[in-house]
Amino acid sequence: MAKTSKAKKGPARTVAQTPERQGPNWPILALSTVGMVLTAYLTYASWQGKALAGCTVGSACDAVLNSRWSSLMGMPTSFWGFLAYSSLAAIAWNKPTISQWKLIWWVSVVAVLYSLYLTGVSLLILKAACPYCLTSLALVSAIFVVNLWQRPARIPGFSWGSWLGKSVGTAALIIVVLHLHYAGFIGKTAGPEDPWIRGLVQHLTKIDAKFYGASWCDHCQQQKKYFGNAADALPYVECKPGGPNAPLTPPCREKLINTFPTWIIKDRRVEGVLTVTELMEMSDFKRQ
Repeated sequence: MAKTSKAKKGPARTVAQTPERQGPNWPILALSTVGMVLTAYLTYASWQGKALAGCTVGSACDAVLNSRWSSLMGMPTSFWGFLAYSSLAAIAWNKPTISQWKLIWWVSVVAVLYSLYLTGVSLLILKAACPYCLTSLALVSAIFVVNLWQRPARIPGFSWGSWLGKSVGTAALIIVVLHLHYAGFIGKTAGPEDPWIRGLVQHLTKIDAKFYGASWCDHCQQQKKYFGNAADALPYVECKPGGPNAPLTPPCREKLINTFPTWIIKDRRVEGVLTVTELMEMSDFKRQ
């Protein structure tokens, strides 16, 4: 019988593999969490009408956070920031993949450009700076840089030219549309031009000034337009909610109001529409 020989088995060969990062993307997750806390605080303060720490009435911070750029589609801008940070945190929670890197890139590019736009507005138009806003800009910029550094070594069909053209171009288009909205060309613009108006409204309330008017009064609506988005916080007293022929409400009857609008500021009574400058002078409001 023929003898069969068996080949001796040598030691098993091992193939070296580059270890993949497992678990969440901790740097992005940590930065996004800080951003969520910051924007949640700003949103809560806006909804509750509470003052922010270190942001006094009439200050530069107050001017920025109560300008027309402080809200978007009826919600505080910080609320949309919270959604952006939450999206980044949710994406970063998953195992790192090429798709994750691309998603973080898209969200962070839009967030950085929008933050730069708002920062430019605050410095060039409002002539004021908000530390909370600058902190958010630093956070989204850090997220963008970290994500750029984490780019996978091999991305099939990837080209920096086309990638930047698509992402940055799309983000820039979004910012242009938002700018047209804030400028009043798209939708209803919110808020006054003067960044100190919110401080004036709070000052009028503090000194117990009163603005007596009627919802159907054209001059009263004109008066409110001077205050833009801050008009809802005016110390306003409705005198004839039932229409022109309705009786005066008790507070207006007590003050013998017969012309709308009527302002009573520090025992001084003035009938008719007043400009913001006139109200500042009457109430001794000083810009800070």
